[in-house]
Amino acid sequence: MLFTFQSPILFQSMARSRCNGKVLCLFLLPCVMVSHLVVYIMVSIFVAVSYSPPPPPQLPLHFVATGASGNSGAQASHPVRPFWNLRLEDGALWNRLQHISDREHNPILRNNVTGPKTPQEKMVVCEQDEMWASQLHDFNTLPAQMKDFVLSMHCRYYPILLNQPNLCARDGTETETPILLMAIKSQVGNFENRQAIRETWGRSGWIQGDDGGRVWFVCTVFLLARQDTETGPHPDLSALLDLESRTHEDILQWDFKDTFFNLTLKDILFWDWVSKHCPHIHFIFKGDDDVFLRTRALLDYLNQHEATVQKTDRNETKDLDDFVVGDVIANAWPNRQPGTKYYIPDSFYKGTYPAYAGGGGVVYTGSLVMRLQEVSRRVSLFPIDDVYLGMCLHRLGLSPSHHPGFLTFDLPEDLREKPCAYHNVLLVHKRSPKEMLTLWKELQVQTQEC
Repeated sequence: MLFTFQSPILFQSMARSRCNGKVLCLFLLPCVMVSHLVVYIMVSIFVAVSYSPPPPPQLPLHFVATGASGNSGAQASHPVRPFWNLRLEDGALWNRLQHISDREHNPILRNNVTGPKTPQEKMVVCEQDEMWASQLHDFNTLPAQMKDFVLSMHCRYYPILLNQPNLCARDGTETETPILLMAIKSQVGNFENRQAIRETWGRSGWIQGDDGGRVWFVCTVFLLARQDTETGPHPDLSALLDLESRTHEDILQWDFKDTFFNLTLKDILFWDWVSKHCPHIHFIFKGDDDVFLRTRALLDYLNQHEATVQKTDRNETKDLDDFVVGDVIANAWPNRQPGTKYYIPDSFYKGTYPAYAGGGGVVYTGSLVMRLQEVSRRVSLFPIDDVYLGMCLHRLGLSPSHHPGFLTFDLPEDLREKPCAYHNVLLVHKRSPKEMLTLWKELQVQTQEC
């Protein structure tokens, strides 16, 4: 009876407590929300006032144009626009010239008017001209090699001094047309480098890969120009070069100064030469005369690539004709450090570089050469040859493929003297003639430890 008598009172008390709690919550909730908002606003104001941009990240070397140091504080700012922006770039000579060229060769604007004449029809004597120098406000302060390039960048066709017209058909027929042509950029005085290459990885003839299978006919040719007399006095080596050319029949030489910024000329003149004298070549390796190439391993890789393309639906894989492989450098921007070998001033070029394969060594198909020859006439000359190849590929809508075996920046120092470290390598850079001969001898022995 006592329990039933007290229950209504207890329930009434509990109801009043709940009601008071709700009132208290309704009163406190806005206060809590306002206090949180005040704290958030204060923190935001403090962060905004005290914020300072973080220092630029120390990017890997591959994200800096060749020749720049990843730890340098003098780098150019990261490009904010993609390569080949068709809008006119104020103050940059190359961009303005390319903008004009793109409009001239636009099939919609031109109504499919035929392009420029062939190199044979435009073969004229080229001399330096100041027509572009006046458009560079800082021309007089530029390094000598940049000045020379600007004064001659309108010239791209030069006569050939030493030719090998029968290199790809020495017996007068196509029975010995090489499958792989190795084009090596060299200079007149680099006799030792060329001879070391001939005796090691650059031997011409029938060669089989390390894994057996198909036997390839491989041929080597060296790409040269005239000695640059402006760099100082040089002994006259023309007689020795003529003798070397007659002995080995593997020298191509053109009549322009052999400078670093003129290496692009070797590319476009070599493409013209291949189109005329070696049109049926399957693959081309283009490299420097201070690299070491594992030729047989490269043949195995190319055999495997051809087999993969043939077995795969062509709608699901890159066409064999579009094949380009090397040490790909992407997201790089120009070196803006005056005094360095690769310096490109902001007044000459603005923007980022397209993806390109490091110039120490790159492989592409012979059929692609014909397309490169054609498109290069619509791409303004650029003073760095591997970047220029990337520009031409980009104009064709192609990108090079990366292969980790192309070590254009060499092996780690502690592995360079170990033959086993080279078993997964296709190319290393740099090697002296003596180092080429030593490494070649060591790699002929199959080491069981590997």
